[in-house]
Amino acid sequence: MRPLIGICSNYNLETEEFCLREYYVESLLQAGASVILLPPVNDEEIIEQYLQSCQGVVFPGGGDVDPHYWGELPRWELGEINPRRDYFELKLAEKVIARKLPALGICRGCQVLNVAAGGTLLQDINTLMAHQQKAPRNYPFHDIVIKLDTLLYEIINENEIRINSFHHQAVEHPGAGMYISALAPDGIIEAIENREAPFIIGVQWHPECMTDKSSERLFSALVRAAKENANLTGS
Repeated sequence: MRPLIGICSNYNLETEEFCLREYYVESLLQAGASVILLPPVNDEEIIEQYLQSCQGVVFPGGGDVDPHYWGELPRWELGEINPRRDYFELKLAEKVIARKLPALGICRGCQVLNVAAGGTLLQDINTLMAHQQKAPRNYPFHDIVIKLDTLLYEIINENEIRINSFHHQAVEHPGAGMYISALAPDGIIEAIENREAPFIIGVQWHPECMTDKSSERLFSALVRAAKENANLTGS
């Protein structure tokens, strides 16, 4: 049986539409999962039901996270925020971390996992290195270094890889239980992981858009962890 992995869908405030890029679904299907989209809601009973149904969760990319959630005032550089999505994803992430449910956070999703764990974000990166590429989404734009003593290294089995990049916010201080697992050459945190869970990883790039072995290994590892979770819970 394929494990069922839920992907948080975006919500367009202007058109009142739920939406998600196809890349995410295709990457999980190819890795051996079944997929269900999780529309953002503010009802904790429904969030609990989502978690009871899924053996893993993906937090996808998107807009900025409201700095209110880590105790900062908004700065001029802050982009558009989505209150409905922020509340839902942060509440869901808190429960995922508490349950140690397999989860992958991608770009914004990496930041959501960190804030849910009590960490903080840089509202706007201020280094000489670009982190928003003007290139095709599948183009490897810059290098990152993966720490050797991490689950991410165990999965990808490479110390240095090239990744794509589409963000201006980033993890500043890791939350409780979160460990820095990869860095860009300018010191920006590119990946975090929870040392207290079998598989909770946040990456700052977009592996769903890439076609390299590293991206395939990351999604395959999530699916394996979700299968193991299904076997343990009997779901």
